[in-house]
Amino acid sequence: MYDIITVGSSTVDVFASTKGSELIKIINNNKETDLLAYPTGSKLLIEQLEFTTGGGATNTAVALSRLGHRVACISKMGSGSNSEKITRHLWKDKVDTHLIVRDKKGRTGYSIILDSIEHDRTILAFKGSNNDLRFRELNKRRLTAKWFYFSTMIGESFRTLEKLAKFAEKKGIKIAFNASSYLAEKGIDYSKEILKRTDIFVLNREEAAMMTKKDSTEDALKELQKLAKIVIITDGKRDTKASDGRYIYTLKPNNIKVLETTGAGDAFACTFLSGMIKKNDIEFSLKLANANSESVIQHHGAKNKLLTYKEAFKVMKSYNTKVTKKLIR
Repeated sequence: MYDIITVGSSTVDVFASTKGSELIKIINNNKETDLLAYPTGSKLLIEQLEFTTGGGATNTAVALSRLGHRVACISKMGSGSNSEKITRHLWKDKVDTHLIVRDKKGRTGYSIILDSIEHDRTILAFKGSNNDLRFRELNKRRLTAKWFYFSTMIGESFRTLEKLAKFAEKKGIKIAFNASSYLAEKGIDYSKEILKRTDIFVLNREEAAMMTKKDSTEDALKELQKLAKIVIITDGKRDTKASDGRYIYTLKPNNIKVLETTGAGDAFACTFLSGMIKKNDIEFSLKLANANSESVIQHHGAKNKLLTYKEAFKVMKSYNTKVTKKLIR
């Protein structure tokens, strides 16, 4: 039996850094949006180019394996050199790849990550076969785990997540779910069949606002708490908040130098799950998750600086990160 089976996308990622971009801020209806702009009709030199692998399923599978868990990964990809590269990277981190679906006629996902002046990123994503995972393609006899970890999937693959959630309910498998803007913008009812079977739900402040139509983070927590058991809302450099229905927990991130933020959300969500598996303690799990995600954002690539459990625990202790909690009235 696996400790966790991760389900989601898999991609080859290309990180491109150039000084030819400009950051433009637009204010509309009292909301500020940052746009990454490039001049038209010109050729810009790429100063740094890195190739790695990414996608919600593989990022979290590697993170959880390094944290000491027995992990398998479910994703759908093509059968060419890109899929072989992703598989080799998973093998290197001792992730079981027998549940991966390969389609000879399909295409492996591919992303181009453009670095910005403020070290946030814009991602050009080609989904390929990631959107076409079908429940019938999965080997049901191998779906034996204590936890499923769902990252965002769309199209036919989202319907497969819904079926996996119902499968998990029947088999007594717990679910952790990390949503993205793709799902959040569709509203809370769209993901209801998964959410009401979810033990741990993680998303960021913008996604929580889109999903619940609540501007207040605490109001969004309460709304999502009606479905999922534990809800966590991250907010970049600002406070992370979590709720178990009885308390609201607040974690203040550390003031560190950020190089690139790709993979930070994946690292946080799955490390929180790891902490809960190990200690069943929300405060501890928030601190551990914060340590791993802050390691990721200080380097290029979603997997390059994912920590082992001992490393994450050591970093957590050195930061002395604070978590406060208050009783929900």
